[in-house]
Amino acid sequence: MDLEEKVLGVEPKYDGSIINVKKQTVELPNGETSTRDVVHHSNAVGILVLTKNNKMLLETQWRAPVAKETIEIPAGKVDSRDHGTALDTVVRELNEETRYKANNIKRITGFYSSVGFCDEYMDLYLATDLEPVQDELPRDQGEYLRIKEYSLDEAMAMIESGEIEDAKTITAIYYWKLHDKIGL
Repeated sequence: MDLEEKVLGVEPKYDGSIINVKKQTVELPNGETSTRDVVHHSNAVGILVLTKNNKMLLETQWRAPVAKETIEIPAGKVDSRDHGTALDTVVRELNEETRYKANNIKRITGFYSSVGFCDEYMDLYLATDLEPVQDELPRDQGEYLRIKEYSLDEAMAMIESGEIEDAKTITAIYYWKLHDKIGL
């Protein structure tokens, strides 16, 4: 059975600065119709940043949707400042959020953040061989961060205790754990 749903109509519901929401009317594989709420979000990057002393940089920030502070890897959306490329976004976000430049940047993987309702695709990168930036870019308006270094054991313990709940961050930490023994 072909599982593809045919889009019969699209109704815009919300057009914001970060997301757009549309209601789709679709024909299901069995011929019946249904509706889908779809959130369109810019593509994004997440960055596993490892220091020369083999610690990762994590940032704590307030996240309004969950109404609490979260601990995350540096990340950001691909936008016009980046000429539409994920690699340019990595360089910019490293500067804005960590105040470092990475001499070695490698794409690890990519994934959809929440395929049930959103089309955001995130590329996960590894950034190593860090040095402080010479020219600091301004942080996004309203962005307040605390940056701290953590060992792999500390990061794993933070996942196990529930202190880290962010999916991209957990993915990055498990990647680090799987590859730590072979020197990344």
